[in-house]
Amino acid sequence: MADVPLQVISESTASERRITPSWSISQLKAKLETVTGIPPFAQQLSLKASGAAAVAIEAADEDATPLSYFPLSPYAELHITDTRPPGARPNLTDTSGVEKYVMPEDEYEKKTDSVLAWKKTAKLGRFDPDAPSHEQARVAALEEEVRQRGIQVGRRCRVGGDDTRRGVVKYVGEVKEIPNGIGAWVGVQLDEPVGKNDGSIAGTRYWESTSQLKHGVFVRPERIEMGDYPALDDLEDMEEI
Repeated sequence: MADVPLQVISESTASERRITPSWSISQLKAKLETVTGIPPFAQQLSLKASGAAAVAIEAADEDATPLSYFPLSPYAELHITDTRPPGARPNLTDTSGVEKYVMPEDEYEKKTDSVLAWKKTAKLGRFDPDAPSHEQARVAALEEEVRQRGIQVGRRCRVGGDDTRRGVVKYVGEVKEIPNGIGAWVGVQLDEPVGKNDGSIAGTRYWESTSQLKHGVFVRPERIEMGDYPALDDLEDMEEI
C-alpha cells in the first residue's frame, strides 16, 4: 500500500507526516518520538478521520500489528497523548535556558543586508538629518500640553479618563530611565496601589512615597485630567446594616 499523509498532533507539535501502512505500531511509535519528544512507552495513539469517531491505535502485540489494520485515510488526524504525569514531562517549548547567539555590535554594523544598513540608506531614525528638529518639536509639543492642561505638582488629577485612578501630581519633567521617552512625563501618586512603581524607576527616585506599595505611575501629559477629584470612598454607597 502507498504511504498515507496524516496530520500528526501532540500537545506541543502539529505537522503533516507520511505514514507507511506496513509499519507496526511499535515502529510508528519509535518514529513519532523524534517528532513529538514523547517516548514510545508513554504514547497513547488515536486516529480520527473527518466525520468519524476516533479509533484507538493499540493492540496486544504492537510489534506484530501493522497499521494497515486501522482505517488510515488521507489527512486524518493522528493524536499522540503523553501518559506521563505532568511533572515527568520535559518542557520542550521552554527556550529560556538555551544559550542564544548575539552578534557583536561592530560586526553587525559592517553588514550590508541588515535593518541597520537599511535605516542608514533610507535615512530613518537617528540617521535622519532632520531628526534633531523632529525631537525638538516633540519636546515643545509636550511642554505645551503641560501648560494647556494646567498640570502642576501638588494638584489633584485623574489618569486616562478612568475615574477610579485618582491621585496627586508629584513630578513633571523628563524621565531618562524610560527608553525613547524624550520630553515631559507626569508622575502621579495614585490614591490606590494600582500603579507601576513607588515613585522611583531603575533606582532613581522622583518623589518620596508614603507607602512601599505601587501607588506611582508615569504617563504623558495628554492622559492627565486636572480637577477637583477627591479620593474615592468605597464605603460611602454602602447601606447601614
